[in-house]
Amino acid sequence: MTKGLKQKIIDQVSPDLKKVEIALEHNLKPNLKLVKKIASHLLFSGGKRLRPLLMIHSARICNYDNGFEIQFSVLFEYLHAATLLHDDVVDEAAVRRGKKAAHTKWSAPKVVLTGDFLLATALDIAAKTKEPDIISVIAKITRDMSEGEIDQLDKKGKLDLSEKEYFEIIKRKTAVLIQGACKSGAILAKADREKTDALEQYGFHLGMAFQMADDLLDYTAGAKELGKNPGADLREGKLTLPLIHSLGNASLKDKKWMENVITATSFSPALFEELKEKLYAYKGIEYTEQKALDHVKKAKECLSIFHDGQSRELLCQIADYSIERKV
Repeated sequence: MTKGLKQKIIDQVSPDLKKVEIALEHNLKPNLKLVKKIASHLLFSGGKRLRPLLMIHSARICNYDNGFEIQFSVLFEYLHAATLLHDDVVDEAAVRRGKKAAHTKWSAPKVVLTGDFLLATALDIAAKTKEPDIISVIAKITRDMSEGEIDQLDKKGKLDLSEKEYFEIIKRKTAVLIQGACKSGAILAKADREKTDALEQYGFHLGMAFQMADDLLDYTAGAKELGKNPGADLREGKLTLPLIHSLGNASLKDKKWMENVITATSFSPALFEELKEKLYAYKGIEYTEQKALDHVKKAKECLSIFHDGQSRELLCQIADYSIERKV
């Protein structure tokens, strides 16, 4: 992503972001100070607030703008934070957003239960909308994301993971939350079926692009850009699209070598660098970039039914941002 586009997006959403931060703080009212301390460690550690912004501007593109869209939007950040707290415990991750992961500072049970509290807070906010369809969307998100993480955990280290299996995993673990944020904005605005479906599909394609970009960053970015150590997916035994495509196109000799690196009991930075060279040589990086770009194109096409305006322009820019983060 070019710095100019990133700054342009930030400039446009700055007023909304300030209100989102206030709402996040306002709604975080546990009875125990420890719960707030653990939740705040992640919640206020520099997240992009992408999901609340998507919900806000999905409502506004449908002509809803009375302020409640901001109050409601924070539930998606609570949901997102809950999954990150849980995931870091499951993956035994050491770093998140450039800081020590919560479970390295507090016990895993306390962190997991704090994640449960954030999930309950999100559901409470959803109920306040008094929109049964929104409550159904949130319930489906939590179910799908749980299944997606379980599926990924079950397939950890599977060397013959197919593209179809990979796409199903990332759809459920990432795309459904972004998709749900966009759809909920449309429901809140009482948009018609055509607009609601368009925003739902926009969110799906955006979510797929975002996850593929994240998977690319694990091989193309440094620790500073990632906010965590490079090679995290490899350390955790997760096969993502750059690896899947490269394994499927490698010579028998290189495939065997790559499989040995993937299944090694210890992580070698030197071998990781060699593996990255293989991913470029067998076009795993290029292939993943193209697949992500295809989703970006489809996401932007979904917005064609809406009139030109600030929210439509912003949603298009966010779609471009999703994949340009890889550089």
